[in-house]
Amino acid sequence: MAVATFTTLPLEPWKPLTKKPLPAGLPREWYITHNRRLKAMRLAIALMDSGVYAPSQADDATIRTTADRIGMHAPSGITCRMVRTLLRR
Repeated sequence: MAVATFTTLPLEPWKPLTKKPLPAGLPREWYITHNRRLKAMRLAIALMDSGVYAPSQADDATIRTTADRIGMHAPSGITCRMVRTLLRR
């Protein structure tokens, strides 16, 4: 007989996770790609929060305007493509 269990969530307010340092000794390209993916993810979340859900709605100008609005440097064309890829999924 299966028994359902319930877990209770803590009542304390949400706290961000502590940042961990990136691993040392990897090629420079790995760090560049890693940071670009993080930036694309933050931009995709900001776009979805503003009502842009389809890649066809997110041209480079829209993505760069969103980056400026949230206080981020303007993304490159590669990062803009990554944002559209994330919106596609």
